Amino acid sequence: MAINPYSTFARNLMSNVSGFDTTRPTPAVLKTEILSGLTVALALVPEAVAFAFVAGVEPLVGLYAAFIVGLITALIGGRPGMISGATGALAVVMVALVAEHGVEYLFATVVLMGILQILAGIFRLGRFIRLVPHAVMLGFVNGLAIVIFLAQLGQFKVPGSAEASGHGMAGGEWLSGGPLAIMLGLVALTMAIIWLLPKVTNVIPAPLAGILIVALIVIGFGIDVPRVGDMASVEGGLPPFHVPMVPFNLETLEIILPYAVILAAIGLIESLLTLNLVGQMTDKRGGASQECVAQGVANTVTGFFGGMGGCAMIGQSMINVKSGGRTRIAGIAAALFLLSFILFASPLIEQIPLAALVGVMFMVVIGTFAWNTFRIMRVSTKFASFVTILVTVVTVWQDLAVAVVVGVIVSALQYAWVNATRISARSYTTPEGEKVYQVRGPLFFGSAAGFTELFTPKDDPKLVVVDFADSRVADQSALNAIEELTVKYKELGKELQLRHLSPDCQRLLSQTGMIIVKSEDDPDYQLAANYSVNTGLFGGGH
Repeated sequence: MAINPYSTFARNLMSNVSGFDTTRPTPAVLKTEILSGLTVALALVPEAVAFAFVAGVEPLVGLYAAFIVGLITALIGGRPGMISGATGALAVVMVALVAEHGVEYLFATVVLMGILQILAGIFRLGRFIRLVPHAVMLGFVNGLAIVIFLAQLGQFKVPGSAEASGHGMAGGEWLSGGPLAIMLGLVALTMAIIWLLPKVTNVIPAPLAGILIVALIVIGFGIDVPRVGDMASVEGGLPPFHVPMVPFNLETLEIILPYAVILAAIGLIESLLTLNLVGQMTDKRGGASQECVAQGVANTVTGFFGGMGGCAMIGQSMINVKSGGRTRIAGIAAALFLLSFILFASPLIEQIPLAALVGVMFMVVIGTFAWNTFRIMRVSTKFASFVTILVTVVTVWQDLAVAVVVGVIVSALQYAWVNATRISARSYTTPEGEKVYQVRGPLFFGSAAGFTELFTPKDDPKLVVVDFADSRVADQSALNAIEELTVKYKELGKELQLRHLSPDCQRLLSQTGMIIVKSEDDPDYQLAANYSVNTGLFGGGH
């Protein structure tokens, strides 16, 4: 008996998967989603093959990864519309492992990488992606657009020995003369079709139409241009279950763990940033932890089926979203189409001219690059502009993960410095002869030294009051600074009173015998963690 996928049971089950639309899709929506998936699958083939060559493994290892990672993340990922597969950011890390220890160690590393990503999702570490500033996001998008553009330049070379070069089409000489002119003409034609077709009709996704029309022209007229088959054969069978053939001992763990940690971090950073970008385009929020788990499950499974692992692909995700793919159907269709290419349609797929796929990716570059960056840089701060440029350059020069980490660290340091300079105090003497310091600005590790310099213990009267109503005690360094200030006044035989501290600060500082004045308008903020003034150690967090 056939199972109705839209039965009450199915609806309840699928509603537990974030982002799954349990309403019955219309024929028009299904057509759009499936055609969008076909477009993505066609664009995935040369990318997966090229990244496999970069990593030093067989083309099928990249194709299997694109299929399995793409299918699983489409089913349970945190953002419908995202596309995942084998990526260059991971491939450049894998190449050293494969060269030194072999492909079996790569499979074991991918399994461990997936487990680490699952743990990241369980412990909700994906929430830290919120710490990425907008300037870093701009740099990430622009840098990745440039990287995608540069990656396509390798297709403008004469087909050489891909295996010998390790970089697919990058092994030959540059095209010149007539072949170069034909290649550029076909790329331009593909881009023109993608640009003009939406102005006429939306019956078929413009990128798919561009690929099909250019492919028919090339095949029909027998034009001699580089094709997908010139990179490598995409023919194969179903990915077989395969336990990585490595010794299960500590020595193996010492080899694969560093690579697994790096790959897991890079994969999650790229995936979560892509999740945010797609979310902005589709007006969706959340899903970071779910995406971490989905990436982890996908990579764990991939490692047992002979795949090189993967993560979210911003280029293919942009193709999917702009082709109309908004649900999980498009991602599932892309993975299944890719598998069908491997099993049944490899001779046909290998005839597709690379110029058509390059044209699609060039349009992705144009659509991905944040052209409003130049306008934003004119009105934003100089530092924000600097961060955007820095992240863009590091993304192109090194890789995405390094660029994002650098951008976040630089932004955090600048934020700390700005807040460190905000500490100040207004002082006055009361008719009773006591001196009051009204502290303003956050008191934390960056401003602790400046806080101490605000006071003149030797010149102050016998009774001094420090009022924290306009300040906030934030961390251990702040507590230390207050304690040291109290000691200075005590050594001079003077009394220091503290006012308007939060209850937890009062409790911690009272352990040292400091005089704390309690009042009904004390603030109720809390420190990040318990701190023992006597030991200088943190305890359990609030």
